[in-house]
Amino acid sequence: MVITPSSPSPQRPLDKESIRLVAKAEKVDPTVLARHVGGGSVVIMRRGDRCVGIGRGLRIKVNVNIGTSNVRSVPHEEVKKAVVAEHCGADTISDLSMGRDVEETRRLIFSHTSVPITTVPVYQAAAEQGIEGMDARDILDTVRRQAREGVSSMVVHCITRDILEACRREGRVLGLVSKGGSITAAFMLHHGCQNPFIEHFQEILGIMRSCGIVLSLGNSVRSGCIGDGWDQAQDEELHTNLALAEEAHRAGVQVIIEGAGGHIRYDRIASTIRRYRDASRFPLFVAGPLPTDIALGLDHIAGCVGASAAGAAGADYLCCITPAEHLGLPTPAQVREGLLAWRIAAHIGDLARLGLDMQDRKMAEKRALMDRKGQISLALDPEAARTSGADEETCTMCGDFCALRLMRRYLKGPR
Repeated sequence: MVITPSSPSPQRPLDKESIRLVAKAEKVDPTVLARHVGGGSVVIMRRGDRCVGIGRGLRIKVNVNIGTSNVRSVPHEEVKKAVVAEHCGADTISDLSMGRDVEETRRLIFSHTSVPITTVPVYQAAAEQGIEGMDARDILDTVRRQAREGVSSMVVHCITRDILEACRREGRVLGLVSKGGSITAAFMLHHGCQNPFIEHFQEILGIMRSCGIVLSLGNSVRSGCIGDGWDQAQDEELHTNLALAEEAHRAGVQVIIEGAGGHIRYDRIASTIRRYRDASRFPLFVAGPLPTDIALGLDHIAGCVGASAAGAAGADYLCCITPAEHLGLPTPAQVREGLLAWRIAAHIGDLARLGLDMQDRKMAEKRALMDRKGQISLALDPEAARTSGADEETCTMCGDFCALRLMRRYLKGPR
């Protein structure tokens, strides 16, 4: 893959060319796509000439989270992760940096990638000013600065005091586990104020609209374990985000709703997704979900199971989890592992929702011909196929007793 980085600069408002490019990539009717974009059921994230469509009737997209923390801030490591993510097929990247010199880290990530970049402004504001030291103007200034850098999407967490109180009453095992949600809630509690993202929502919409940025409404009160199921706090957040999404749409801002993420027992994933789908036409972004709490070190495998179910049930956009989830920052190799697992999940979801099985059919035909090289070329990750022995002429599992070889021999032989 040849990556042509684009320089940071504010995005242009959405145009017909963006719709044409997405329609061509997705093999859909541009007129229908334009109608869905206009109605809010599809958003188009852009960075330079690169356009990624997310939502109704389109392939499920996968996001990769990278970024420094205040205890480990090595920008070149995050650049490596970003390059790996793009090389391995990430549709978007979220820079969640909170370490030293956040803007320089993001500049480096921009200079080595070309996919759309998402940010969470409250992360940078808190990293630079501290929760107790920052005020609403600092947060809004961060939104403006990131918009000028040319980010494609921003996440804001619109938790209210009522939602926070509902979360307290529920007696959750793990309480509030969203970092952006908890930073925003801590800011509100410390300063005795309302949510600055809601209080200044019109100003934020003006920035998003003028710069062509997709607004993502964060999932502040997602469940942190499978024991913390759907509750009043999540219900109130859904309705708050829906109201804000409608307001954003009326203002001409593309909007995504984040929800149904975190930890959800497998048998409840589809019904949780349906809550969002029945209530909202806006694209749904899901982080996870993890259907079990005991896969520590292997959360990318458990999460792939949950993400497959979420995609099949109607999630439009998935945020991948790496083996380092709950443990620390991932390595580039772990980013690759997590992303490939989520690309499998997205494909499984597409099979269920859109019937996009042509690649699977081609793979089956190559297997019928015992065409090893052909199978490698069609694999989601050819490198993984090669290292697993697919470049050998004969499968070492069955050898002379290969089912295909046996049936080919005896079905063609004398009866």
